[in-house]
Amino acid sequence: MIDLAVLKGSSFVVLGLARSGLATVRALLAAGIDCVAWDDSEASRNAAAQAGVRLVEPGAVDWSNVSALVISPGIPSHLPKPHPMAEAARAAGKPIICDVELLARAQPDAKFVAITGTNGKSTTTALIGHILQNAGMTCEVGGNIGRGVMDLTPLGPAGLYVLELSSYQLELLETFRAHVAVWLNITPDHIDRHGDMAGYVAAKEHIFDRQKARDCAVIGIDDDYSVAVYAKLRQRRDIAVVPVALKRVVSRGISFQAGIVLDADGFKYDFSKVPTLPGDHNAQNAACAWAACRWLGLTREQIAAGIKTYPGLPHRQERVAAIGKITYVNDSKATNADATARALSSYHDIYWILGGQAKEGGVEPLAPWFDRIRHAFLIGEATELFAGQLEGKLSYSRCGDLQSALDAAHELAQREANKESVVLLSPACASWDQWKSYEHRGDAFRAMARALPGAQVLGRVA
Repeated sequence: MIDLAVLKGSSFVVLGLARSGLATVRALLAAGIDCVAWDDSEASRNAAAQAGVRLVEPGAVDWSNVSALVISPGIPSHLPKPHPMAEAARAAGKPIICDVELLARAQPDAKFVAITGTNGKSTTTALIGHILQNAGMTCEVGGNIGRGVMDLTPLGPAGLYVLELSSYQLELLETFRAHVAVWLNITPDHIDRHGDMAGYVAAKEHIFDRQKARDCAVIGIDDDYSVAVYAKLRQRRDIAVVPVALKRVVSRGISFQAGIVLDADGFKYDFSKVPTLPGDHNAQNAACAWAACRWLGLTREQIAAGIKTYPGLPHRQERVAAIGKITYVNDSKATNADATARALSSYHDIYWILGGQAKEGGVEPLAPWFDRIRHAFLIGEATELFAGQLEGKLSYSRCGDLQSALDAAHELAQREANKESVVLLSPACASWDQWKSYEHRGDAFRAMARALPGAQVLGRVA
């Protein structure tokens, strides 16, 4: 747990009592710091009350001595409609921050590597953390991945925190400084929270705020929005800027394509046989991790050793089982078409399970990869929408639920299996029609696939 004793004398209101909110309250109370809290969920409030948290309804807060509102990033403070407690804090002139800001204040001498982007954040964060730890460096990994930051270990001046940061978190920071800031890519997302793409990009750009001399910005430049941000960063003379690009050499930057990283000095590393990092999107993740770790002083050999042994993350093209020539892949984290495109581009001969709560546009943007799909198996609310979008373009079956889809995909794949193929859960949809979360959906798929007759278990075993 992070020691917040440096904040003694302050007083905080904590809004949101899920993972990060509860961890924040625990850390504040452990440091003897005054705080009250609230969550709109009665179940969350009851759980917090049992843990000794003092609850105060939004309209009953006395803001006169409050230092700041610590808000869980998933709760809107501006758009589409601010939470009443956020409105009250703003009316009282109180800062609205998140737990990452408390970490920055509690660990002012530590170094921070921050990673953002629309896609690939979690993989890149976990990969950087793995490379550093594999090389013997003291670091903690958290933020929008894994543990909430208040549950991390205090590291002090010798420590290094590797944090995945969402746009929601980045707009709630006041003093946080990324010694290495990694920007992967930008595609339309979270428009309801930021108003438009300009607002979304602006929120992401906060990752570069307060960077100083000897700090580094690593930035992917394969989309127009990122190119514009890169052009602005190049005007800064106080920080190093390392561009990362697909299939083209960039001055003082890193080039990548599937399984290959080429650094600024012409050093080429082939990791094409690392099964946990398939496809061009993962080559970008590896290239950005490479640039960040080189800036932190690791040798090429240390970075290569870390990439080679990277175990992968659950629900992100996670190879969970194999039967004969068929590999079963859990990509439940792919909750939109752009994320699913990254999976489809990584394989050939795909038996594709998709569906759930559809996002805008459905699967029409995925047409360039339809020739890789042997058959599609539709589940959930999006079934009829997707059936209409796939009609005449590829063969599909309406399966209703995940177990039925997996059984059908397994039967067809095994019957047709004359070369290496994949049964791929990459839903291009949110999970909430049938599951509590994408993790819940992915955990179920993993268990179902491993329970198939003759299945060889791949990857992590819980």
